[in-house]
Amino acid sequence: MAVNDTQSRDAVDTNYPSATTAPPRSFSIEGFRITTQKLPILKAGPIEEMTNKLGIAPPEMIFGDNFVAIEHPSSGWGIKFDAFGALDRVDKTGEKRLKVAYSKEWHQSREDSHDIKEVIKPFDWSYTTDYKGDLSPEGPQFDEGVSPIPLELLKRPDPILFFDDVILYEDELADNGITMLSCKIRVMPARLLLLCRFFMRLDNVLLRLRDTRVYIDFRKKEVLREYVAREESYDKVHNDLAARRDDVAAVLRDANQMPDLLPVVERRLERLELGK
Repeated sequence: MAVNDTQSRDAVDTNYPSATTAPPRSFSIEGFRITTQKLPILKAGPIEEMTNKLGIAPPEMIFGDNFVAIEHPSSGWGIKFDAFGALDRVDKTGEKRLKVAYSKEWHQSREDSHDIKEVIKPFDWSYTTDYKGDLSPEGPQFDEGVSPIPLELLKRPDPILFFDDVILYEDELADNGITMLSCKIRVMPARLLLLCRFFMRLDNVLLRLRDTRVYIDFRKKEVLREYVAREESYDKVHNDLAARRDDVAAVLRDANQMPDLLPVVERRLERLELGK
């Protein structure tokens, strides 16, 4: 079964169990422990607490209790993906928000600019993040890598022993698009792959994708982490799709199709070996 990075999310699956009936899921294999948790959207109290800690208002739909974690207890290595860590990487100065040409273009594309004025605040209101996960400070850290993730091995029809798909946050950008962060993990007998994906579509302005993949080879005890950033103007992608006579609206809502449509603007590969 090939990797299906993230599902298209026109609608959020809100069928999350309550905190009292949904303990974290855990799975152990070859010295690694994988843990995931999916709980409901945060309530007012925790949202206020998170806002105070972050220094910015969180997105409309914030799943602050959700996380995906991988640990290797014998070496002390671990990595965790959650909403707070991702939002803490959002630009809080406003310097990296969509402005100048982009924000002007967005503003001009709207007949009523009231919502735009309400959205533009002194931080990156698109919630764009280059989040690569939070590493255990006591454990080994990544070095620069050169070998890519072996996609050919991930295309093998190996049995999937554990799988989860966890949403971390989502915002509809004042009804002018979508920004979302999700984390998906699947574990096979010899390896695992985690994908943390940020997807943003700002209608008539810009499309962005930020993918962090963590690949572990259990036999080698080798961990690879790859970060790839892609983006392109909305009009360029829209016109290319229209020329191909694709279902433009459907494609633009599907994060899975973005890697084939958006050029790479940044790529980083890291590696570490945990020992036997």
